[in-house]
Amino acid sequence: MDSDAVISVSGLRKSFGSTPVLRGVDLTVRRGRMLALLGPNGAGKTTVVRILSTLLAADGGTALVNGAEVGRQPDRVRRMIGLTGQQTALDGLLTGRENLVMLGRLHRLSRRAAKARAAELLAEFDLAGAADRAVSGYSGGMRRRLDLAASLITAPPVLFLDEPTTGLDPRSRNTLWTAIERLLAAGTTILLTTQYLEEADRLADQVVLLDHGRVIAEGSPAELKATVGAERLELTFAGPAELDRALSALPPEALRHEGETPRLSLAVDSARQLRQVLEQLETAGLEPTGLALTRPTLDDVFLSLTGARPAAETVGGAA
Repeated sequence: MDSDAVISVSGLRKSFGSTPVLRGVDLTVRRGRMLALLGPNGAGKTTVVRILSTLLAADGGTALVNGAEVGRQPDRVRRMIGLTGQQTALDGLLTGRENLVMLGRLHRLSRRAAKARAAELLAEFDLAGAADRAVSGYSGGMRRRLDLAASLITAPPVLFLDEPTTGLDPRSRNTLWTAIERLLAAGTTILLTTQYLEEADRLADQVVLLDHGRVIAEGSPAELKATVGAERLELTFAGPAELDRALSALPPEALRHEGETPRLSLAVDSARQLRQVLEQLETAGLEPTGLALTRPTLDDVFLSLTGARPAAETVGGAA
């Protein structure tokens, strides 16, 4: 095992009934780094997290966390990890402080130590003002910050974040990102799954892209974005019919992006190629309502490799 590898996965396999979800996954997360695990619906992201956090047994392969084998030394692994899942694991009838103290006691901290750690985390996650209010009255962003704080009761060196910001508004998401960046700066090793590719681009040192239970791409965000060209031409049209016609008229590598403003994008590496694209549209009798040159994003990488947008997992791995 790489001496700097805190999480090491080799040949990981898992099926649910006759449905294979992981088909030999390999990945490595080095000390103090974050790896973002991306993939479309059912790719196996949450299943990897559940196996590594000892909540699910693998069918084959090896998984090590800080040198401990997940399948054979689960108690040792649990002492070294924190987990924030897709759903908050909080008691809404208790206050924020009471939730953290209770978890500290469950982790065998003394009452005094549990109270001190709770106060420290409430201050760190900007929750001290709401510490003695029932969690049922917290906003979604406050609940997620408290949930992240709860996973850090024992200051674990390894943290698993399974779609921690899903459903949050942009401001709450940005606040949680800042908290995660502080953890990375302090040396925590993190494995993240996310539906927000901007999140992976901002936070992750390495990205692994899963599809149908296999690793289909890996590298730093910059390395992956470089695979889809230096610049992207983004085109918008008057309506869905024009968009469909444009997709048929342009080269097959053109990608369709859904959202508030559906658009097409494709790589352009020269002024000559840009002219060719515009000529193809003119020949088809189409005129875009919007045109922009942009740098590639992880969204472009994701679409080019999977033909899909990221989504929550549904096959056997939902938390």
